[in-house]
Amino acid sequence: MAEPTPELKCPPPCIARLVALAHKLDRLVRSGTIADYGELARLGHISPARLCQIIVLLHLAPSIQEYVLFLAPADTRFVTELGLRRIAREPRWDRQRKLFEQLLHN
Repeated sequence: MAEPTPELKCPPPCIARLVALAHKLDRLVRSGTIADYGELARLGHISPARLCQIIVLLHLAPSIQEYVLFLAPADTRFVTELGLRRIAREPRWDRQRKLFEQLLHN
């Protein structure tokens, strides 16, 4: 009997990788491995502004972050980095979830 061929898996969507990266970068600073976000930007060869854009994704409600992390590549049409950063500016998670629902259904 032949072994089943493994399922071909697509790489995670770019936005999911950015959310995961934000968590990793934040962990590096919080653990003291990297002194601060300025050093992190220099080490990563990115501008502090770009680093801020990535880190702001941590302000999203946990349920939104989870949705994005497990998003199928085919479902990324409406979930953009810019859209998520706009939602992350809203401090209340209940309002974020409503904005996210609107984003998904537009």
